[in-house]
Amino acid sequence: MSEYLDELDRKRNKLNQEAESHRKKRDRLNQETKRFAEQRDQLNSQVKKLLSEANRFKEKRDELNSKVREQKAVRDKLTKEYTDLKSQLDRLKKSRISYSEEQSLGKLKKELHGLEFKQQTSVLEADKERSLIERISHIKKEIKKKEKEMEGNEEIRELIQKVREAKKRMDESHHQVNEYADLAQNEHDTMIERFSDSDRIRKDADISQEKFVESKIKADDEHRKHIELIHLVHDIDKIIFALKQRKKVAERKPGKVQAQAAPSPVQSGKAEAEKIYEKFKKGEKISTEDLMLLQKHGFL
Repeated sequence: MSEYLDELDRKRNKLNQEAESHRKKRDRLNQETKRFAEQRDQLNSQVKKLLSEANRFKEKRDELNSKVREQKAVRDKLTKEYTDLKSQLDRLKKSRISYSEEQSLGKLKKELHGLEFKQQTSVLEADKERSLIERISHIKKEIKKKEKEMEGNEEIRELIQKVREAKKRMDESHHQVNEYADLAQNEHDTMIERFSDSDRIRKDADISQEKFVESKIKADDEHRKHIELIHLVHDIDKIIFALKQRKKVAERKPGKVQAQAAPSPVQSGKAEAEKIYEKFKKGEKISTEDLMLLQKHGFL
């Protein structure tokens, strides 16, 4: 019986070492699982924040786009007013100003435009530069003189003033449209940036989640193996205790151990357990697994 006890003790120690190894692996994997969970939660928190910001920028963009549409309608109305007044002015000028005078003023403005463009884009010698500037100054005076003569007519003067005011309102409205449009574009660009960042971070969060699940499965598997081995160790402890008790009885009352009746097992495997028990009583060698089977069916 001593050899059985020694064998069981060796098996118990081996199983205990394996159980401890699985416990350490489980604890290490649980730490990894916790780290992946924290990383995932942190990334998901960033995603939530970015999406919230993106939606705020989207709301602001939509609000500005609405103002763009409203201001465009105002600008279109002012543009029509300006165009109508300009047409009235042109018709009035034609009825009050001779064709030659109108042509003369048109030529002067065309020449002025050409000279100013030349001054801005060309590199001239000092005398030519001075001559060009004098010519521009002269033409401006001529244009101003002719326009003043035109405005001498009270009806034309009043209409010119209306055209100027209408153009100013139209330009201001157009400027407002552009300003709202630029602001809306900025909000849109920032919104896209936030959505893009959230998509990128969400992918990282998904990777952390995959690692979390993988690590948890491994940790649960190590825990299961640890528990199974601990149960086996406890079963062997019971067998060792039973064998020691039998040894004590045998030492106190030689010959009576073999005469003891076997317990009446009620579980499955009774026939096999009885055969193993008969071998055990006769002193024949049986395996550790046989001893555990005897323990399971109440023979030890």
